[in-house]
Amino acid sequence: MTEPLLKVQNLSRHFGSGATAVRAVDDVSFEIGRGETVGLVGESGCGKTSLVRTLLKLGPATSGSVLLDGVEITGASGRQLHDLRRQMQVVFQDPYQSLNPRLRVDRLIAEPWALHPGVLPKSRWREETVRLLESVGLRAEHAERYPSEFSGGQRQRLGIARALTLDPTLLVCDEPVSALDVSVQAQVVNLLARLRRERNLAMLFVAHDLAVVRHVSDRVMVMYLGKIIETGPKQSIFSAPAHPYTQALMSAVPTPDPRLRGQGRRIVLKGDLPSPVDPPSGCRFRTRCWKATSLCAEQEPALKNRTAAPGLLTACHHADPDLSTAAV
Repeated sequence: MTEPLLKVQNLSRHFGSGATAVRAVDDVSFEIGRGETVGLVGESGCGKTSLVRTLLKLGPATSGSVLLDGVEITGASGRQLHDLRRQMQVVFQDPYQSLNPRLRVDRLIAEPWALHPGVLPKSRWREETVRLLESVGLRAEHAERYPSEFSGGQRQRLGIARALTLDPTLLVCDEPVSALDVSVQAQVVNLLARLRRERNLAMLFVAHDLAVVRHVSDRVMVMYLGKIIETGPKQSIFSAPAHPYTQALMSAVPTPDPRLRGQGRRIVLKGDLPSPVDPPSGCRFRTRCWKATSLCAEQEPALKNRTAAPGLLTACHHADPDLSTAAV
């Protein structure tokens, strides 16, 4: 069996210490294969961005392990971490904030080559810059402009081009289209899907929009209060979700076909998201779950296969596929 490109084991990221520590990411484990796209979904505050930043070593892990192509990231520093940066790149949510407004596009694109001497000789920087711009749907003359001279969608294309300069094996997309207009979102998502095929990129795609995640992902992970509570092939997640929280998410997806509207069961969650400082005992979702029993408060459910759906892992004592809430 081929080793995964990214292997995360029991990863935690806590802010603060003791009884007041915020458990943003708590004992998370998953893998991403080479050329595979994994979508990560969950409501605001569930820990998605904290997980992304910890994976990329943009913040220290409290515990656990992250292996990129067999090399440990969490303890890496200095030259080793510098070299690992070549293999993992990120596309941020706000394209304007991620680009230096004082630099022209040609300097923005070439900056990673300057930081990693030996990747590309300086004599080829201009040629490769033009090639990258054209690969993301921009033109050669755009290299002479500044970020402020572009639209939001064009700036996100620049961010993608810059992320590809070092030919990474893993691309992490943290809400890459949420700040864009709907029409532009489709263009950027299709661009990422094409680049993934052409370059055999592995991608971790973080988003709120389930339709976007369904379009680009091979597998989907659902996160709640710092935990992965369900994961599996997108067909299983979208057609027969087994965890009550996933069912609630799917029930909120708008139905594009007017003839099918009103046929699915809409689940409205009651209560507020618990505090990550003092999460509920046992199952963290039990305070908002209509299936909760005393067992849910006493024992934390393990993430394992609990239904007949192939490859679907669910952390729920009462997992039961619900076809009435499946997204169309």
